Amino acid sequence: MSNEKQFRLKTKFIAARNVKEYRDTIPTWVTKDDVVLEIGCEWGTTTVQIAPLCKEVIGTDVSLECIERARQKHPGIRFEVLDAFDARAALALGKRFTKIYIDMSGLSGYRSLLDVISLLTMYATVLRPEAIIVKSGALKHFASHCVPWRGDRLRAVPQEDAAEAGDGS
Repeated sequence: MSNEKQFRLKTKFIAARNVKEYRDTIPTWVTKDDVVLEIGCEWGTTTVQIAPLCKEVIGTDVSLECIERARQKHPGIRFEVLDAFDARAALALGKRFTKIYIDMSGLSGYRSLLDVISLLTMYATVLRPEAIIVKSGALKHFASHCVPWRGDRLRAVPQEDAAEAGDGS
């Protein structure tokens, strides 16, 4: 049974196809007042790009080895071990995150699409950030084909029909 509150979330979801797109979102979505959580930071490369644009950033990864390497390479940035599927552990970091960046290996294929949606919904519900930016080509492709139903006010027109209607024929 659905919970009506789950549909009242105000979190924006931004899907990037690859690492370049994921990092290209930083200047647009991160502001000086943001407190950012990065999930799946690996060695901290993206975390370092986020850091100068926000108030605070915490990079996390499930791998202790990755976190130790990130700490060695970037001693001025906070890095923590975190299992992305444990939202309570993210909550225990004790911050009010305004933005969440997620780059986890294995979340780009169609077989993982339900996992991605579950993960996004969990973080939006528990941490309530303004936006979650996720690297998932499958989600970006899926979302680009979604049209929200609005009753009589909007009729979903297949893209090939819309293109034909626009060319004057």
